[in-house]
Amino acid sequence: MSDRHDVTDGIEALLSTGDMGVEGRLWDSSNSAMRVECTAGDARVQAVYKPRRGERPLWDFPTGTLGLREVATYVVDRALGWGLVPVTVWREDAPMGPGSLQAWVDIDGGTPPVDVVEARTVPEGWHIVAEGEGARGDHVCLVHEDSTELRRLAVLDAIVNNADRKGGHVLRSGSARVAGIDHGLTFHEEPKLRTVLWGWAGTDLDDAILADLQTMADGWESVSDRLDMLLTQTEIAATADRLAALLSGRAFPSPDGAWPALPWPAM
Repeated sequence: MSDRHDVTDGIEALLSTGDMGVEGRLWDSSNSAMRVECTAGDARVQAVYKPRRGERPLWDFPTGTLGLREVATYVVDRALGWGLVPVTVWREDAPMGPGSLQAWVDIDGGTPPVDVVEARTVPEGWHIVAEGEGARGDHVCLVHEDSTELRRLAVLDAIVNNADRKGGHVLRSGSARVAGIDHGLTFHEEPKLRTVLWGWAGTDLDDAILADLQTMADGWESVSDRLDMLLTQTEIAATADRLAALLSGRAFPSPDGAWPALPWPAM
């Protein structure tokens, strides 16, 4: 565990203070995201840089806060010890102005954790979240795997109130680990959970997950201090309330019908 923390701390330091070189803009990004490389001596790491000034205005999230929410999600994930969110930092002295930097994820070319497949080819043991008609009129299903990492990611989304967990935001890295990215639409004080990870809706939380939630709740003052420069006090209080609700309910959340359950597009 200490080795992993040492690696994580090293990447945090490199992203926070290393020399930044812009490699190019990510063409499919809606918020002017760029791939950059941060270096210090022989050490180097690639990252996604999202400058604050490139954020597209939204009706329900304050402009200029999305990158801070990305960092706040990483803070919560690290407090839980799950390692699902790539190292993410806020940097003031970036080339296009202040913004978030998130370590780049090299994707495994194998089966993605979330997928749309023909109904007759749903992998055994996977959860069907939604069914519909494909481009050729065929019966297709939105599915996701049943794994410890994905269960944790579903819980993380509930804590941070993720309003945009698309299938494309769930990656399998080259080390075969699950990674969750794109957390700008999080931590709203109103319930906005919108996700493709509904496979366990209403079922009991695992004892191991509950233990990690309790550990974070016991150390909430420290977590709150780290969130203080990233979120409003109302948003932090709402996050604590969602954590407490998971601990008292001891179950995965279910769609409540007051807000669309699935993001659009789902993938």
